[in-house]
Amino acid sequence: MASKLWEKNTSVDGSVEAYTVGLDREMDLYLAPYDILGSLAHIKMLESIGLLTGDELNTLSIELKNIYKKAIAGEFIIEDGVEDVHSQVELMLTRKLGDIGKKIHSGRSRNDQVLVDLKLFMRSEIEKVAESVEHLFKTLITKSNEHKDDLIPGYTHLQVAMPSSFGLWFGAYAESLADDLEVLKAAYKIANRNPLGSAAGYGSSFPLNRSMTTTLLGFDSMNYNVVYAQMGRGKTEKTVANAIAGIAATISRLAYDACLYNSQNFGFIKLPDEYTTGSSIMPHKKNPDVFELTRAKCNRLQALPNQITLILNNLTSGYFRDMQLIKEAFLPSFDEISSILGMVEKMVSQIIVKKDIANDERYKFMFSVEEVNRLTREGMPFRDAYKKVGLDIEAGNFEPVKEIHHTHEGSIGNLCNNEIVEYFENILSDFGFERYHKAIDSLLNK
Repeated sequence: MASKLWEKNTSVDGSVEAYTVGLDREMDLYLAPYDILGSLAHIKMLESIGLLTGDELNTLSIELKNIYKKAIAGEFIIEDGVEDVHSQVELMLTRKLGDIGKKIHSGRSRNDQVLVDLKLFMRSEIEKVAESVEHLFKTLITKSNEHKDDLIPGYTHLQVAMPSSFGLWFGAYAESLADDLEVLKAAYKIANRNPLGSAAGYGSSFPLNRSMTTTLLGFDSMNYNVVYAQMGRGKTEKTVANAIAGIAATISRLAYDACLYNSQNFGFIKLPDEYTTGSSIMPHKKNPDVFELTRAKCNRLQALPNQITLILNNLTSGYFRDMQLIKEAFLPSFDEISSILGMVEKMVSQIIVKKDIANDERYKFMFSVEEVNRLTREGMPFRDAYKKVGLDIEAGNFEPVKEIHHTHEGSIGNLCNNEIVEYFENILSDFGFERYHKAIDSLLNK
């Protein structure tokens, strides 16, 4: 039997084969369980339209589930000389079942196979990322509530500006993650549409029941137009990559703050010694290497959407091999962002906050606005109050009153953390992950 689904009587030059396959076999290991799930749904549909008998469906289903167990256990391999995951699965079926194994490809192309594999993979990985975001979010909210009364200087242009607090600082990143989750949800909704049945992008003369496979695989809907289903290759990955990049942007900014605040010149926070690294020559050093690497990793992830864009640029409708290269950068990005989120959650939970920062003489001018507002409340016109305080500062006569009267929503005295939590939880619940879990469990007869 030919190891390639398309191979007939002519063999491809070895160097051409190596060049065109590239890292695709390694990347396909990410997709193996999902390729099998797609095949399980596809053969059920084939039986419903008379292209498989009931006995053939049963035989194929049993063996596909056996292969699925190997894939989940990490025991699935793509053999030398076998082109991709689709070829490997069909080869394994044909070895075990004979000609029955050759029937699973009816009404489908590797093009729509990889499309559905990627959609199923993305769906599962997005759920894992959402869970990791949730863990970090909860930690940030906890730290925000714990330190709501601990003041720090707020900065504009890296100049001391107004009073802030650790409550505000932690809470700001929590709410940023909530917005990032909203974007991730939108990406999930685009990913959770079924392309199976589009074949090579132009459908099939078989009477395929695409609604059936959509239900069996737990998709919200299908990609209706078969040409657009194929055009979704790369576009969906870029959409999801943009969502990941948004999370990475938030984390990168948090990491930069942490590096800055941990420096001796600021000294706002301290990391336990076991969470830092030392110097080979300077014995006093406690370096925030984790946050530095986090910043770099996050910046690398933010480049991913642009990388995908450059691969996709200037392509007409229809499939092109260019799209294969997207896998190499895109598939590992989920492991990267999940690792980042897990490590940052661990680091944030261990941050030690310095108390009484506001008493440092260097930061007394951050209370100038409070003084202007106090004079305004007592009846002085705002602009006159502003001028008086400014002249007092210039003359060296400014002595701050370090009492904070911020009561409006989202301020130091009213963090609105409960509202932020509610906002986050509503977004998270709207993903509807349980719907696809139920469908997949049913497909696997769990």
